[in-house]
Amino acid sequence: MAKLVILTQGLSGRAHELNVDRTTIGRVDDNMFQIAETSVSSHHCEVLLRGSDVVIKDLNSTNGTFINDQPVTESVLKPGQILRLGTVELKLEAGAAAPASTTTSASAPASAAPSAPAKTPPKNTIVTPRGVSLSELEGGGRPPGFDTSKEFSKKRNRVGIYFWIAAGVVVVVIVILLLIALSQINHGK
Repeated sequence: MAKLVILTQGLSGRAHELNVDRTTIGRVDDNMFQIAETSVSSHHCEVLLRGSDVVIKDLNSTNGTFINDQPVTESVLKPGQILRLGTVELKLEAGAAAPASTTTSASAPASAAPSAPAKTPPKNTIVTPRGVSLSELEGGGRPPGFDTSKEFSKKRNRVGIYFWIAAGVVVVVIVILLLIALSQINHGK
């Protein structure tokens, strides 16, 4: 069975078997193959199995989808070709080729060596700053500089106070005018 293997350093070795007709790839966890890397879009692309073909379809990703450094919107990915999503590179391995590549470990680095000079940042790729990861939040700690020893004081809103005083005075004036008007009506009878 065909599988996609990540080649990019820090993520290398991760793989996903293509065992269903449609596999979504992206940064968020509702994808079938999640790649939590900032250059990968939330829903980057999908892999479609059409007979013996593996078709890659870009889902309007920010940094694009490339096969052997050629931008694609929809294209067939062949075993051994490099699929790049943002700055993450993956390789399609055919089901029969997987055992051969694991037995000859010396051939794997040799095939990776020619692509090493092409590790310069790809053109037209936007690397967004990384936010807070879930692992940083799991400890329950607060970020440095967040001091909980000081009490928070409520600021007084002077404009709000003046508004309510003015509103109260207006209400009192209206009530007094109503009482005067009612008393004149009663005296006039």
